[in-house]
Amino acid sequence: MMFRGAATVNLDAKGRMAMPVRFRDLFIEKAPIDANPQLVITIDTEESCLLIYPLVEWNIIQQKLEQLPSFNPAARRIQRLLIGHATDIELDASGRILLPAVLREYAQVDKKVILLGQGKKIELWSESLWSARRETYLQANSNTEELPELLHQLSL
Repeated sequence: MMFRGAATVNLDAKGRMAMPVRFRDLFIEKAPIDANPQLVITIDTEESCLLIYPLVEWNIIQQKLEQLPSFNPAARRIQRLLIGHATDIELDASGRILLPAVLREYAQVDKKVILLGQGKKIELWSESLWSARRETYLQANSNTEELPELLHQLSL
């Protein structure tokens, strides 16, 4: 199960959005039988976007986060931000989710959002923020010295 591709979605006035069918089907695959799919949404600590995980994937991440040393200030910062903003969401029978206001504010989303499949998770961006970030990425100098060694070996 991998989330791939991009989709543009509209939010309604209450902050609800319909999950695209191809993503919805993957969430349903991960859900227990006869239960609405459970998702966890949290903030990205490096960008103004949100991260959406199937509950089973998030539980693995949260366990790892909780094992970080509590006396390390950087680890505590990450724990507070990721776990503290993690919100359990249920995909309703119509395939919609409600984005809490605090998360919408963080990601600066209003009407149009972009969903980007990122393997085990989906990133949710404000359409305008994503367009600007994408342009920055495309215009960036492709300095191969900054790339991890494994990327130098990758052939597309």
